[in-house]
Amino acid sequence: MIKSAYGVHRIDKHQLKPLKDAVIVGDMNFEERLSNGGIILVKDNGKSSGIRPRWGQVYAVGPDQHDIKVGSWICVEHGRWTRGIEIEDETGKQTLRRVDPKDIMMESDEEPKDVTFSAAIHVEAKPDWMQHN
Repeated sequence: MIKSAYGVHRIDKHQLKPLKDAVIVGDMNFEERLSNGGIILVKDNGKSSGIRPRWGQVYAVGPDQHDIKVGSWICVEHGRWTRGIEIEDETGKQTLRRVDPKDIMMESDEEPKDVTFSAAIHVEAKPDWMQHN
């Protein structure tokens, strides 16, 4: 099913046919995460600390896509995906997004841990009055 202004539509996974070299992913994580040390990292989507690559599982690929296969996990540069559409198919509900193929950084056959790719610590910008020493 696809939610739209016209109601809910059923979708069969085999009816979805991406064009050219398009890559469609599901299972992108925008929720809280757990660090290796057991610290809960709060949901950071929409915040400057949430600017980081994300992993998603490939749902479908276009006929001209020869580098990525359905079922693999890909890491995509921040913001190089669409907002997505919610569907329901034989596997259940999920949000599908189109990613820009040129911004796929790496691929994995197994689901990777959702780790932060930077050792930098997020620091909020100082107000203008504090920036002048």
